[in-house]
Amino acid sequence: MKLVLYIFLLILMVAPEISHAQNNKELSVEQVISIVQQYHPVALQADILLEKAKAELTFSRGAFDPVFQNSAANKTFDGTRYYNYNRPELNIPTWFGIEVSAGLEYLSGNRTSPEETRGETSYFGLSIPLAKNLLMDKRRAALQTAKIMQDASVIERRNILNDLVLDAAKAYWNWAYQYQVYKISNGAVAVNEQRLKLVTTAFRLGERPAIDTTEALSQLQQFQVLQSQAQLEFQNAALELNVFLWTAGKQPYDLPMEVIPAEDLVTAAIEDEPVADLPGLLQAARLNHPELLLYNYKLDVLQVEKKLKFQELLPKVNLLYNQLGKGYDIYKTATTPLLENNFQYGVSVAVPLRFSEGRASYKLAKLKITETSLQQDQKQLQVQNKVKSYFNELLALRNQVGIQEKAYLNYLALQRGEEIRFRAGESSLFLINSRENKALEALLKLQELKAKYYKTVVALQWSAGLLVP
Repeated sequence: MKLVLYIFLLILMVAPEISHAQNNKELSVEQVISIVQQYHPVALQADILLEKAKAELTFSRGAFDPVFQNSAANKTFDGTRYYNYNRPELNIPTWFGIEVSAGLEYLSGNRTSPEETRGETSYFGLSIPLAKNLLMDKRRAALQTAKIMQDASVIERRNILNDLVLDAAKAYWNWAYQYQVYKISNGAVAVNEQRLKLVTTAFRLGERPAIDTTEALSQLQQFQVLQSQAQLEFQNAALELNVFLWTAGKQPYDLPMEVIPAEDLVTAAIEDEPVADLPGLLQAARLNHPELLLYNYKLDVLQVEKKLKFQELLPKVNLLYNQLGKGYDIYKTATTPLLENNFQYGVSVAVPLRFSEGRASYKLAKLKITETSLQQDQKQLQVQNKVKSYFNELLALRNQVGIQEKAYLNYLALQRGEEIRFRAGESSLFLINSRENKALEALLKLQELKAKYYKTVVALQWSAGLLVP
């Protein structure tokens, strides 16, 4: 009798700590994050952003590529050679808006224009905008914008990964929490199965009333329902985590049931973990948060657009000058003194009388800058408030975990005290079960708070833009 009762009470005392056998196949949150960053389709799409930005930059640089072209024409009619014309030419655009051109020309025939020079000639020329498009034009604006967007693509990739890693880490900690619930419920079922056997044996020996077997069975059935629900929740949490797990072969990966979280919420000592520095987090968010940095790039692009729109307020004045030479000696033609002999020039001028389009375009460009600056200020405030909110939540959860740990120990002490009273004949199995239920509820609540704490740690890093370097 005493031996049976001793074993019974010992099992009651260690009930919250009993679990199914440990498996050495573990998955850590760091491993999950690494897998997500390397193989997740969204992460791979983020890498494509960088390649697309490089392609856009190469495309924009194409506007400054030298162009070789050749024009040839020949007309003979009724036995008369009207003209035979051939003109190879090389055009070289420059960053300063000036276009350099050089070419050869051959013209012969009986019906050529008197303005044209027959025979073999060469030329070297410049086309220079003197007002509009001198300091900025569409080609230079497109290239500057492409360079800015290439830098912005790096930040956009980090912003995408920052959100992706947050979701993956939250799914991991939810999976870790559901595993703890499943493990604790398994331990509770194992303890109560053993308890039912002991109580049934004691009843058969005439040492316990029959009502105690019903009480033990009811407690077991309650924990069996909890175990079934915990298993379901654990399986569903694994499915949610599977969304973020992919193989190097770009195939989704399903976690087998034998894989368990590496982080043990039961033994996690949150009170020993360092607390983040709020001023440092706020400073880091102001300087490095990807969403705020993206606004800087947007403003840079709008500044380029503003410079381009300003050109619409200027008159269009273009100068074209060609140095001409006899024969095909381009070098000799290019080194001949200017404006002395064998030259051609022209000036074209166009001035809108009201500049309505230019004034409107320039005003819209300035308004876009003001609008984006206001949006950036609003976003910065939102980011700072998120950092402060998650920081406050982190401190609150840290405090709640400490209180809940003490509450759990108190419930466990009450359970053990009830066991002592039971051994002295001053209590009942019903009261012990009630104390056990409270202790189990406190333990599960403790694991829930710890999981929330680690989720908040991740969310705090995310809110400061530091989750992905």
